Amino acid sequence: MAGREAALFAAGTLVLDGAPLAPAKLEVVSPTQGLLTLTEGRHHQVRRMFSAVGLEVIALHREAIGALDLPADLAPGACRPITAEELAAVFAPVEPQ
Repeated sequence: MAGREAALFAAGTLVLDGAPLAPAKLEVVSPTQGLLTLTEGRHHQVRRMFSAVGLEVIALHREAIGALDLPADLAPGACRPITAEELAAVFAPVEPQ
């Protein structure tokens, strides 16, 4: 990562499909890894955001949906029923970090 991505993503000036994206928080973990926090989720948004700054996304890992943290033991591509409380957490407001 070149270092300019975090500021661009946070500014909320990046446009996809003719509409600006909500600001997103990017924490650079290493030169090839980052932790991106979104407040909206458009079709292939993460890949398209990085493509807009000339970077390619090789792999993605979702840690949470809304206030619901995904279980570490849930295998990629697997699913399980969720409880009513977990469903409510998906749609609950999340405090910005």
